[in-house]
Amino acid sequence: MTKNLASRAAVFAAGLLLSLTALASGTAGLQQSGADLDDKASLQRGAQLYMNYCAGCHSLQYLRYARIGEDLGLTEDQVQANLNLTGGKFGDHVISPMTEAMGLAAFGKAPPDLSVIARVRGSDWIYTYLKSFYLDESRPVGWNNTLFANASMPNPLWELQGLQQPVHGAKTAVGEAPIEGFTLSQQGSQNAVQFDQTVRDITAFLEYAGEPAALKRQSIGVWVLLFLALFTFIAWLLKTEYWRDVH
Repeated sequence: MTKNLASRAAVFAAGLLLSLTALASGTAGLQQSGADLDDKASLQRGAQLYMNYCAGCHSLQYLRYARIGEDLGLTEDQVQANLNLTGGKFGDHVISPMTEAMGLAAFGKAPPDLSVIARVRGSDWIYTYLKSFYLDESRPVGWNNTLFANASMPNPLWELQGLQQPVHGAKTAVGEAPIEGFTLSQQGSQNAVQFDQTVRDITAFLEYAGEPAALKRQSIGVWVLLFLALFTFIAWLLKTEYWRDVH
């Protein structure tokens, strides 16, 4: 029985080690997004950037335009003029005009819905991914990505970022030259600091889209903590009064 327990413990430890290794490899090299859900201006900018550069291919099928307006402090007129670029109704879900057939024809696969991408991948992954596109003539769309190799999509933000070329390091024992960085062969309309903020805003909006209730939960949380503090104080006063003569 002792041997059996030891064997199970060894298997569990090995599985835990493999899980931790996989988790570490999945997050290695990620840049911190710095996305802030409390920054409403960032969320508003991110919403507009997403609609202009991402919504043409990617839907947010679990989010309505009306909910975006309510949560981000935008009027119906502002949402319809600046965010709802498909001409739909204010209460409609954010659905891309690109059909599955159009996606298959253009990219070889239908672009995925991004409603919960931040919950699946994490904000740092989105931020790093959007900054990691580079030109690659060997790919069908002419682009590749160091974080998500052989991605089927082109860089949607290339006009802002510019055209990135990979900088390769020394060849390894197997003859591969890993990409160690990027250089701009053509400057975009934004400098590096401005582009970082653009990507941060989009990341923040996608983090919000993955769980819109988080905004209200954070605001309610402050009142809950204040209530608990007040309740604790009252409970302490009651305890002091009840036990005053018990000595």
